[in-house]
Amino acid sequence: MTEHLKGRCLCGDVTFEIEPPFRDVLICNCTQCAQWTGHQVAATGVSPDRLNVTTGENRLSWYRSSEAAERGFCSTCGSSLFWRPDGGTHISIMAGTIDDPTGQLKVAAHWYIADQRPYIATADTAPRYPGSTPPEDNPRD
Repeated sequence: MTEHLKGRCLCGDVTFEIEPPFRDVLICNCTQCAQWTGHQVAATGVSPDRLNVTTGENRLSWYRSSEAAERGFCSTCGSSLFWRPDGGTHISIMAGTIDDPTGQLKVAAHWYIADQRPYIATADTAPRYPGSTPPEDNPRD
């Protein structure tokens, strides 16, 4: 049985819970994600109604990073937490913010490999794409 997952920002001001089903983790190497986090992004995703911010809603800030999406972060510690497309059917959750994922998440694919930093090496066998190739209902993360 798949369990709810809990997560938080670095300082703990923003905590959240996500209900299954979860999307497998997508690793994004695009320039925006690298600039936002300082590295590649690893994110799972859920339908917005399956994300519950349990504490710190007033500490959750959103930054419009493009004409099509915005990124959520803790206004206290700056932790990158969420990515959501305008009118999307999902919200992405940074996998590293999830407490004890208990092996429920696995890497599904690597996006924007053409933009990958030369110092990054990946050993898994997940598919790699020069851009993004999302399912119809999961726009670019």
